[in-house]
This record gives sequence, structure tokens and C-alpha cells, in this order.
Amino acid sequence: MLDPKLVKEKPEIVRKMLADRHVQFDFDLLLSLDGKRRELIVKTDELRKLKNKMGLDVATKKKSGQSADSVIAEMQKVSQELQILEADQIKVGADYDRLAMTMPNLIHDSVPIGADNSANVVVRSWGAVPKFDFKIKDHIDISQELGLVDLERAAKTAGARFYYLKNSLVRLNQALIHFALDFLTEKQYGLIQPPYMINRSSMEGAIIADDFENVIYKVQDEDLFLIGTSEHSIAAMHADEILEGKDLPIRYAGVSPCFRKEAGAHGRDQKGIFRVHQFEKVEQYVFARPEESWKEHEKMLAVAEEFYQKLEIPYRVMLLSSGDLGKVSAKTYDIEAWMAGQNSYREIVSCSNCLDFQTRRLKIRFRDKSNEQTQYLHSLNSTLVATTRTLVAIMENFQTHDGHISVPKPLQKYLGSSTI
Repeated sequence: MLDPKLVKEKPEIVRKMLADRHVQFDFDLLLSLDGKRRELIVKTDELRKLKNKMGLDVATKKKSGQSADSVIAEMQKVSQELQILEADQIKVGADYDRLAMTMPNLIHDSVPIGADNSANVVVRSWGAVPKFDFKIKDHIDISQELGLVDLERAAKTAGARFYYLKNSLVRLNQALIHFALDFLTEKQYGLIQPPYMINRSSMEGAIIADDFENVIYKVQDEDLFLIGTSEHSIAAMHADEILEGKDLPIRYAGVSPCFRKEAGAHGRDQKGIFRVHQFEKVEQYVFARPEESWKEHEKMLAVAEEFYQKLEIPYRVMLLSSGDLGKVSAKTYDIEAWMAGQNSYREIVSCSNCLDFQTRRLKIRFRDKSNEQTQYLHSLNSTLVATTRTLVAIMENFQTHDGHISVPKPLQKYLGSSTI
């Protein structure tokens, strides 16, 4: 949610943001509702003052032995009118809030303007693309030949885009999680394993829920959803709290399974484990002071880059354009890993600064002293590792001529082996 003061006083900034994002949003209706809301606030305040004054007049007349019947009759009319106005104020306020909650975040000046991902910008690349002196395979063939993934039986028991990990790939998956948690623990991140379900009000604090209806799974007859990422639950963890300034920044490492419908992914990555309904992820999540959030954003990206450098997975960093940017984010970097079997870079990390968009919705504030005015925090999130996609990169980039997989050095101690 944007600052209502900014929306009212600088509407041109919001209009430009909406145009740059190429999104449909009825901003004129929002301004109209805001005007009605403010007008009703003034009218109800005036009527309350009038009603209070009439109450004093009634008391004065009764005290002096005069009849107060006419004033009482007028006061009853004012009370009825006030009830109507208060009901209108509640309705208009709710309509305003409902619409305002669907408005996207502002965009940072450094974000390239464009309609879609064709306007994304390559920031830098790292690592040499591996060269092979044999015919390379994609992760589907590798995993099938080594007995590491069973897609057919998963389709039988759960449907498309599910999988059974088997044998050494189970251990490699767990090795990625253990390595990621050890890696972030060394960097003083607090470890969080959140609930795997989230209620709607908490979810709406972290995301624009209407946009996520086709992405996450709803629990039937319950006010609960399966989480699409630990980010949403961690964002809501401090809802309605005032945090101590001395504790900032607060850096969390969230670990959880993630459940997604992938409803918009028809025809893409239908086979294999790159785009699936269920996977594990270790997430960075940071609460920071507003003046420090952009520095924290670059730090989070650097942490993610270091992780993949240690795994020796070649990648490139992409700066997303305004038309490809998520609505909650003011600026997002993606890290795309080289996938040798696909001869292309594919997204494995998304790193975003959400400014006060989430914290304003969730009412998460901070102050340095108890007598100070509170401020909204800034919140940031970044994937560290989504295990299935990283498993794909490892299988394809570390395949050997004899049909096996070399295990990246940092993972060997967890796996107890250098080869699969």
C-alpha cells in the first residue's frame, strides 16, 4: 500500500508509475473515493460537535428548569443523520482501502522502463559457460538414467508437475538446504521455519492477494492457504508491532516447502523439475531502516551471488524492467543460472526491495526511543536457493562423460561423496 498522503498530494507520481508498469488501475476512482472519504470525515466530525453542543444545551436548560423538548427533538434528527453519515463513511473507506490495496508499488529511478522482459538489462555475468567434449543431456535424461527422479508415478499419485526425488538426489536436495542454512548462519541471519499455511489477512499484508489467487492453493472451508514462499509468512510475523531501532537491520533466513499452482505456465517446462507445484526454498528476508534499504538490497544480491559462486554455477544478474517487475517490488534483480542441457540462462533467484509497501499494510514500524514518532520499516526479500531449479543446474552443468554427476565441492561433505 502506498502512503495516502503521497497519493493525494502527488498523483502525477502514481500516474507515471502505473503507465511505466503497463498495468490497468482505476486511479481516478481511487481519487474520487478519497475525496468522498475526506468529505464524509469532515461532515461527521461537524455533526458530532453539533450533537455534543446540543447535549450541553439540553443539560443547561434542564438545570435551569426550562423545557428542552425542541432541542432533544433536533438532537434526535442529528443523531439519525450522523448514523447515516457514519455508515457511508465506513462503506466509502472500505471501498477506498480495497482498491488501494490492489495498487502497485512505486518504481525506483534505476529500473529500466519497458513493457515486458525484453526490456530487462544484463547487469553482469559470472563464471565460464562449461564446455563438453561429449553429447550433453538435459536434466530429464540424466535423472531418468540414474534413477533419481520418478515423474510418471508422481503424475499418477498427484498429477502433472509433481515428482518423486530418489536416492542420491534426495540427499543432494537436503545438502543444498543444509549448505544454505550454514552459509546464512555464518552471516548472522536468524533461522526461521514458518507455518506452512497462512491466513488471508496475513497474506494480503505481504502481497496483492487478487493477483495470487491463481498461484497458491486454498484450503477448502478454511481461512488458510498453503504458502507459496516463506517470505509471506515472515513478512507478516511482525504485523502490528513496533520494533526497536537498535535491532535493525533484522535479517532472517526462512526455510520451507513452497506450493504453487503455476497456473500461467501452461506449455512451459512441462517435463522435469524446473517448474513444479512443490519445492523447498531457503529465503533471505530483511527488515531495514528506510535510509538503509537500498544498501541492504545490494548486500542481499551479493550474498546470493556468493552462494552460487561457491557452487561454481555460472550465472548472470538481470535488472527487471518496469513491465516485468512484480507489483509489490520497487526494484528487482534476478539471477539466472546457466543450464547446459537447455543451452540457456534460467531464473533461479529473485531479489527485491519492497520499500514500505508490505510494512504499511502490515503496520510494522520502528523507533529508536520510546517518546519518538514511529516510522514504517522497509522490507526486502531474496531467494537464496530454490532447490529443484538448482538441482537442474547442477545435473546439467556437472554431468560427466560416463553419465554421472560431479557434486559441487561445498556439498560433498553433506553428501559424503564427490560423484552421483
